[in-house]
Amino acid sequence: MERDDVDGSLPHSQLDSQPSILSCTLSLDHVGQVCLNFNSDGLSWTLLEPLDNDDSTCLCIKFASKVATTDIKFSDVYAVELIGYGVIHGPNVSNARRCLKGHREHDSESYRFTVHGFQSSKTLPSVHVLATYTFGHKDLHICQMWVHQINASLDLQQGRPKNLLVFVHPMSGKGNGCKTWDSVSPIFSRAKVKTKVIVTERAGHAYDMMATIGNKELISYDGVIAVGGDGFFNEILNGFLSSRHKAPYPPTPSDFLDSASCNESLIVNDPDPSDTIIEASSQNNEQSPLLLSSSDNGSGVSNITDQEPEFSFPSEHLRFGLIPAGSTDAIVMCTTGARDPITSVFHIVLGKRVWLDVAQVVRWKTETTSKVEPYVRYAASFAGYGFYGDVITESEKYRWMGPKRYDYAGTRVFLKHRSYQAEIAYIDVKSEEINSTSEKGNVGGRKRPFWSSNKSEKVICRANCKVCCSKPTHRSPDDSRMTPYSQAGETKWSSSKGKFLSVGAAVISNRNEKAPDGLVADAHLSDGFLHLILIKDCSHALYLWHLTQLAKKGGNPFDFKFVEHHKTPAFTFTSSGNESVWNLDGEAFQAHQLSAQVFRGLISLFATGPEV
Repeated sequence: MERDDVDGSLPHSQLDSQPSILSCTLSLDHVGQVCLNFNSDGLSWTLLEPLDNDDSTCLCIKFASKVATTDIKFSDVYAVELIGYGVIHGPNVSNARRCLKGHREHDSESYRFTVHGFQSSKTLPSVHVLATYTFGHKDLHICQMWVHQINASLDLQQGRPKNLLVFVHPMSGKGNGCKTWDSVSPIFSRAKVKTKVIVTERAGHAYDMMATIGNKELISYDGVIAVGGDGFFNEILNGFLSSRHKAPYPPTPSDFLDSASCNESLIVNDPDPSDTIIEASSQNNEQSPLLLSSSDNGSGVSNITDQEPEFSFPSEHLRFGLIPAGSTDAIVMCTTGARDPITSVFHIVLGKRVWLDVAQVVRWKTETTSKVEPYVRYAASFAGYGFYGDVITESEKYRWMGPKRYDYAGTRVFLKHRSYQAEIAYIDVKSEEINSTSEKGNVGGRKRPFWSSNKSEKVICRANCKVCCSKPTHRSPDDSRMTPYSQAGETKWSSSKGKFLSVGAAVISNRNEKAPDGLVADAHLSDGFLHLILIKDCSHALYLWHLTQLAKKGGNPFDFKFVEHHKTPAFTFTSSGNESVWNLDGEAFQAHQLSAQVFRGLISLFATGPEV
């Protein structure tokens, strides 16, 4: 969508006949007279008439000169608008100074235009705040030409969205989804970004919409935005991938299933729930359908018609965005560095991009006596069993408490101190393979804790991360379905068996307000690895010590003998005895036996990664 000239602007022919405005004296609201300069990369201005020519004193009180040069880059500007004739306020001067100096600044009236942009917070580097500058001039044509020049520069900015599909979860978090969207929607309107807004009315509504929308309509949008929490984003992600992502099932050891052919089958998800629906348990209200293997001809079948264009992965066009309104908002914290709606809108409106790994989780058996029947889900942040699953199950009993229910449920689950018998197998990746896409020195070997002495060797994921920006060396660049283990040579499997308090697989670090460094401080957004965290049965005191290390910035949660941490592209899980449920991005998922793998950079988000 092309930007329209603001109301009252001059015709292009008249503008083109005017000399180019590169510098001009204008009034800046609440500042005074400035010299405004139009540069190739932005605007800059210098105050022309400071209150004093230099530092001066009055009644032994010293006043500093306010002469300063300020600027804003076009890359941080999202709109400019002509707002007509009105008041330009004089400089902001304290009442005490005004009385002492006998200095009175008068407001004036003129034609005005406003430049809207963002600037970094002075105290929080990852947080961005709105910045608004209103300039005035007695000549309307001067204001119109400035608006025209700035709009022309904004049109040259690459990657900015023009049309977005927005899903709003009205009950997310504290029930502030609609309020959050209403607070930021004017920014999209001002930036001339079209938005189709869908306020969900039931569980699974967003999934159904994303699963059934045609690719032709979907590619008409530049992105899909979720206003809610991690679970809501997971619902949208699964709806999007359910009928589009075709890939092999995760690899498994030879003795994992009786049928070894599952590793060669292509997954094609059928978005029609009437065909194959799993029976939802009392703890898992799953709205999505079963994901079936392809037909015998191997071509793959879905209900998307032949007229619909095929959706390729990873998509250079479609991006996802997440405006936080949930309980923890770990994905936003990891991808933007802040749990702040304005900061998320900054990344969306200005067209930022970061690639994100996605884990594919295949449940083979729901219970011990169930027949083998593959069911696929995707997770963008975390999959956890035991403690993590029990917290989700317990918290459902206290939904009336809002987000506080997770703290209450977590305390109850901790006091019960349940452990579960299970066997986990994972691909043992050679240390040089990890080094090629991540940090040096850390290995993915079995039963090796990560000690604090190796802290200096860790590479933390930040904005413009070299690890996430590097191209994978283990797959061909045109095959997005390949995963890190897909290479020549024998796949080596290792296993761990016993009683576990929790089993976790982190796709990203999962930073949040309760765990400032996340579950895994040095996890990356797009390196093609899962962080498998196995917490074996231990005493209450030791487990509490482990949890306090997670809640501590700079803590060492893996510095325990009962903790195993492995970097791997894929793993399998089989439980025995009493069972918990899995927690996939905050949603309960029951599985007796499952396998999982990660796809590097499968989707992209409107984000850059955290600044700090």
